[in-house]
Amino acid sequence: MLDDKVAFITGGTSGIGQGTAIRFAQEGAKVAIADMIADDGNKVVAEISKAGGTAFFVPCDVSKPEQVKRAIDQTVERFGRLDVVFANAGINGVWTPIEELKPEEWDKTLDINLKGTYLTVHYAVPHLKKTGGGSILITSSVNGTRTFSNAGASAYSTSKAGQIAFMKMIAFELAQFGIRCNGICPGAIKTNIGQRTQQRHTEKVEVKVKFPDVKPGIDEGQGDIFEVADAALFLASDMSRHVSGVEIFVDGGASLLR
Repeated sequence: MLDDKVAFITGGTSGIGQGTAIRFAQEGAKVAIADMIADDGNKVVAEISKAGGTAFFVPCDVSKPEQVKRAIDQTVERFGRLDVVFANAGINGVWTPIEELKPEEWDKTLDINLKGTYLTVHYAVPHLKKTGGGSILITSSVNGTRTFSNAGASAYSTSKAGQIAFMKMIAFELAQFGIRCNGICPGAIKTNIGQRTQQRHTEKVEVKVKFPDVKPGIDEGQGDIFEVADAALFLASDMSRHVSGVEIFVDGGASLLR
């Protein structure tokens, strides 16, 4: 589905980014994995190479303009073009009551999740125009788009809502150049991002709600990284050639209740 295409993926060393890098490579894409931890990146590259795919790791902090530009430029220098851009890197950050959320904690979440998305797209678009079109994907979330009940997640949810507004704006702006842009909104996906979430006094603002004994959604709303990767594959491929400006919820329908 992605033969002869070049894909650039941020946050590609773990979770959804890792699963998507593997899936894209299985479908013939040459993949650039941009992230901050070289050891993890090289492990993913080795896994892809062992399976017969093509990938390389490029160090990148998505909140730093010069690093994002360099990573994208290196990808084009190595593979000669750019077709698919997946702005996937993100953090949960600190979840805490708004009066306890520190300005620097707010800034860090927005810098990585929202500014990082802007920087990735900003530096990728000139290369996509040279290619003659392409697909931009953005990992948002059910939080901030369909769900607002996670206590203390104001910075995270704001960044995720902002990503969807940004996606729709650039989908309209870039359509004339044959560039599509869509968002993916995962629900409860089995990754380790939750382990890196700092929750502080969220019980102060939590609203207790009793849900049915049966958990909602397909597989009780629990998904894995390759289910998200398959949604990304559809949006990256020509199968979705007339799809742009939309968000796809990958949560088994669980967020329809919450």
